[in-house]
Amino acid sequence: MKSKTLYILWAVLFILCAGLGFIPNPDNLGKAVLILLGIGFFVPGGVLLHRAGKRGDVHSLRIIRSLSLLSLALTFLTLVLNFALVRADEAVGAALYAVLVVVSSPMVCIQFWALGMFGWACLLMVSLSLLRKRK
Repeated sequence: MKSKTLYILWAVLFILCAGLGFIPNPDNLGKAVLILLGIGFFVPGGVLLHRAGKRGDVHSLRIIRSLSLLSLALTFLTLVLNFALVRADEAVGAALYAVLVVVSSPMVCIQFWALGMFGWACLLMVSLSLLRKRK
């Protein structure tokens, strides 16, 4: 599979996870599908990362590093804002939660938030390690 196809697949999975992250209380089958989809989200990124490391493709490594860092940073910022604005209007909380679902995709889709954050952190740390080796 070409890298361009993997990037497109990764973007489609991002959109799917973000959209399906808004499902409030899925049934057991729905939960299983969301968890598998959320975990599957990291497969194209992992394959891209592996290929970039083997080929020495610094550009792809930087893209994956930046996406991972951006997702983790925005997730952290949104979580802090959620806690800081706990006494704000309900609409503010709903809006911040919607932002959280999108920026931390697939964290909310997986429903085990630590697992989604761990996936992004793994992509970040491996890309940073591979970039250090290239310098």
